[in-house]
Amino acid sequence: MAEPMDDLAGGAGAGTPRNFDLLLDVPLEVTAEIGRTRLPLRDLLQLGPGSVVELAKLAGEPLDVFVNGRLVARGEAVMVNDKFGVRLTDIVSQSERIEGLR
Repeated sequence: MAEPMDDLAGGAGAGTPRNFDLLLDVPLEVTAEIGRTRLPLRDLLQLGPGSVVELAKLAGEPLDVFVNGRLVARGEAVMVNDKFGVRLTDIVSQSERIEGLR
């Protein structure tokens, strides 16, 4: 049976300190989601410039922030040097992240 990787997992095994240096350059996909909707194909094909797609989220509700498809935080849209950004207002708890895996 293989030994656990205590230095990466933060376990107490051999007393090795947590070392995430190996992971710092791993690229992750970060997505900020304003909202979602479902459209029948016929409605999707009718969209054009000026069309409005209603999202299943109310104005003022927090944006969802995903890392590699998993919800990790919520926040609000902000402008930073003429670009959109997200100010994080809530980090998803470990128990919520684990529940999201089920």
